[in-house]
Amino acid sequence: MKLKALFVPAALIILALSTMAFTPVLAQQYQQSAKISLPNVPPQKGSFSYDIGWVDPGTHRYYLADRTNKGIDLIDTTSNTYLTTLAKGNFEGFTGSPDTSGPDGILAVPADHQLWAGDAHSLVKVVDVSSGAIVATVSTGGSNRADELAYDPQDHLILIANDADDPPFLSFISTTSRKVVGKIPYPNATNGLEQPVWDPANDMFYQSVPATKANPGGEIDKIDPKTMKVVAIYAVTDCQPAGLVLGPSEHLLLGCSGDAIAAGARAQTIIMDAVDGYILATLTQIGGSDQVAYNPGDNRFYLAARLMTSTGMKGGATTPVLGVIDAGTNEWVANLTTGAGAHSVAVDPGNNRVYVPIPSGIAVFSR
Repeated sequence: MKLKALFVPAALIILALSTMAFTPVLAQQYQQSAKISLPNVPPQKGSFSYDIGWVDPGTHRYYLADRTNKGIDLIDTTSNTYLTTLAKGNFEGFTGSPDTSGPDGILAVPADHQLWAGDAHSLVKVVDVSSGAIVATVSTGGSNRADELAYDPQDHLILIANDADDPPFLSFISTTSRKVVGKIPYPNATNGLEQPVWDPANDMFYQSVPATKANPGGEIDKIDPKTMKVVAIYAVTDCQPAGLVLGPSEHLLLGCSGDAIAAGARAQTIIMDAVDGYILATLTQIGGSDQVAYNPGDNRFYLAARLMTSTGMKGGATTPVLGVIDAGTNEWVANLTTGAGAHSVAVDPGNNRVYVPIPSGIAVFSR
C-alpha cells in the first residue's frame, strides 16, 4: 500500500518547536526526594520560623538558622539526617517580628571549625561546630537584629548587615580579634539591606541594597574590604534585590524580591557582571526571591522564591517555588513547588542535593 505524504503547515511546525524550546526537558528530572523532620516542627503554636541555610561541602553538613528551636540545626547531607541543634536555647528565637528575632544570617568558617550567626539585639555569635557552644559574642552596636553576612578569608573579615536599624548599616568584624573594625552607614536606604557576597577574584564584597532614594529599584554596592568603602554602585530597575550570589565567570545572580512584585513590577531575576555591573540576562520566569545559592556541582543557580505568583505579577496567586537557572547559559530551567514562606535555600555540591525549609520540615530536592 502506498502511503500519502503528510502535509503539515509551516506555522504549526514553528509553534511546536517554540513550545518545545520553552519547556525545558531537565525540568522533568527534578523532584522532592526526601523530607527531613525536625524537633518541634511544626510547633504546637504558630508556624516554623527560620532564616538562612548554609552548606559546608567539606564535611557534608547543612546548617539552618532555626528560630523555633532557638539554635542552629545540623543536618548530615549524605544521609539526610537531623543530627542536633547547636547552641539550642542561646538565640532569641521568634519574637513575632523578624526584625527582633534570631538566629538570622549564618555561615561556616571551616578552617576555624566555627559558625558565625546574626542574632537579635545586634549580636553576632560564634559557635563551635564540634561542641555546639557559643565561644564569642560580638555587638555591632545597633538596636535590632544583625542579619545576613559574608566572609572574606583573605582579609579575615565578616561583613554583616543591621538591616532593620534606622538607618541600616554594615559592620566589618575581624575573625582574628572578634571585634568590629569598621562600619558603613546607609542613610539613603529605604528598605533595609539584604544578602552580601565576597568575590575571591578581586577581593571585593558585593552588597544587595533593595532600594535607596536615588535607586528605588535597588542597587548592588561594590565594597573594598581594605578601605571599607563603597567603590561602585550598580543600579537596577524594578528589582529590589534580596538574594545575591556569585556564580562562574564573576557573574552575580540577583534574586529580585517580592517587594518589587508588590510594587507592581514583573517577576524577574537578573544576572550581572561583577566586574562592571553590566546586566547579562533578565529572566522573567522566576522572581519574588529571598535567599539564592550557586551550586558548582551542577553549575546551577537555585532561588527560594517564596513570593512568586501564578502570573508573575501583582494580584496573581502566591505560588512559592524553588527556581532553577543554568549558570552556563543564563537560562531558566524549572520552577518546583515548595511551601508557604519557603525563603531559604542551600546546596551540597558533593551530591547536588538542594535544601529548602518548608512548614513541616526541610524539603530535599534532587535530580
